[in-house]
Amino acid sequence: MTKKSLNQNAKYVQELVDIIEPDFVFSNKPINRFKIIDNNEANIDQDKSEQLLLLKERINSIENCILKDNSKNLIMGNGNIESPIMFIGEAPGQTEDNLGLSFQGDVGVLLNKMLRAININIKKVYLAYSINFRPPEDRKPTTSEIKRYSVFLKEHISIINPKIIVLMGSTAMEAVIGFNNRISNERGKWKEIILKNKTYPVMITFSPAYLIRFPENKKHSWEDLKKIQKKSQELNIEIK
Repeated sequence: MTKKSLNQNAKYVQELVDIIEPDFVFSNKPINRFKIIDNNEANIDQDKSEQLLLLKERINSIENCILKDNSKNLIMGNGNIESPIMFIGEAPGQTEDNLGLSFQGDVGVLLNKMLRAININIKKVYLAYSINFRPPEDRKPTTSEIKRYSVFLKEHISIINPKIIVLMGSTAMEAVIGFNNRISNERGKWKEIILKNKTYPVMITFSPAYLIRFPENKKHSWEDLKKIQKKSQELNIEIK
């Protein structure tokens, strides 16, 4: 009779646990029999997604903008919002504008090859632009346009909160660092920026679009990529 009573009590206890707290997982281990499911990571993802959506709405509310008026789509970013590395390009081209996605066509193919060379899966990182709309005829954005959108870009960076930022092209360099001199004089050097009291290491390099036009500079980009790989190892960064 005693054995039967204990089994019945155990049944009631389990039913009580299931009713009160379904997020507890019952374990057979002798210690820590109740394990709370950690939803922090999911909450962080959701929070970032919501912040990015609000930022996109703010950008889309811009008025009197030639870039916006001549574009089909607002391009935010693609990839893993929890990635420790954020790659920032210059501005969408025609293919990106048509598809509503970043780094498509030949540019995307080349960037994919570049990242694979340092064992990075392009789908596991976060890709964005300095300018969210395609400039007419794919021209270089003006300094005033870069300044206007840099406010949104810096907010974008703070939301993603990467451990490393890679600026690809002079527009990205000017938008984040504020330099408007020749990119060949600045690429390959680690720099730092401070946003919302947080310091981010930054690498400046050529954009894939530039390398397609001037392939002789790929050797310099390869040197930059190796520095990015080394920094990732120093910071114990894992691309998941």
